[in-house]
Amino acid sequence: MSRTPDTWILTAHCPSVLGTVDAVTRFLFEQRCYVTEHHSFDDRLSSLFFIRVEFRQPDDFDEQAFRAGLDERLTSFGMQVELTPPGYRAKVVLMVSKADHCLNDLLYRQRIGHLGMEVVAVVSNHPDLEPLARWHDIPYYHFPLDPNDKPAQERKVLQVIEDSGAELVVLARYMQVLSPELCRKLDGWAINIHHSLLPGFKGAKPYHQAYEKGVKLVGATAHYINNDLDEGPIIAQGVESVDHAHYPEDLIAKGRDIECQTLAKAIGYHLERRVFLNASRTVVLHA
Repeated sequence: MSRTPDTWILTAHCPSVLGTVDAVTRFLFEQRCYVTEHHSFDDRLSSLFFIRVEFRQPDDFDEQAFRAGLDERLTSFGMQVELTPPGYRAKVVLMVSKADHCLNDLLYRQRIGHLGMEVVAVVSNHPDLEPLARWHDIPYYHFPLDPNDKPAQERKVLQVIEDSGAELVVLARYMQVLSPELCRKLDGWAINIHHSLLPGFKGAKPYHQAYEKGVKLVGATAHYINNDLDEGPIIAQGVESVDHAHYPEDLIAKGRDIECQTLAKAIGYHLERRVFLNASRTVVLHA
């Protein structure tokens, strides 16, 4: 999943037609660009084609001319193309409540360079995690939630997102249901994480409910948000086996670890342009 720092990323999708792979790779060859990674997928049910290529540029690379030539070559295929330069770091806003495990994990991964992002703000409906954000020198915005005026709080949240220039919003255990209006504004560029337990234990203390039923698997799901609660297009999932020796506190601890790993994986896929929305599903092109 790790991207080398000196490569460009080219992603594109279009209707399924003959010659799509050749059009992309031949153009890169003609431009003397060296392909270091290539993945593509043709969805026979939706008749859509998806491609992601990493490549190194030649010494005399002219970005403006390259982009112009690329558009000219791929227009006839109806390709929607995105080109990401080497070392690009997307601006990200993290939303949290009181649980700190996902926030702490993501800030650590940013600090060591594991995730190519710049966290520009942390937004919360509680003040508890401000010291953690401040320690990382990241602005922290505490917007208490008034049950009688939720839209007012969400307007403040959206203002921070817009003012920061964020390209991705991550609900890193933000324990509030977003309004349909905010979900629509963030559709396709906001990622949420939640536990995955079978059966689907809802309400308070899901891990305690799971313990009472003797679950044998615990997991987590990271997905794009939409107006259907916890039912947006799935990016990544994690799961681990448990047994009768795992008490509720053990299930909770294991769940925290899986949430951190799964959320980081999903964010990494998004930042590296590996995820394509395909109606209510995703196409994730990774090794």
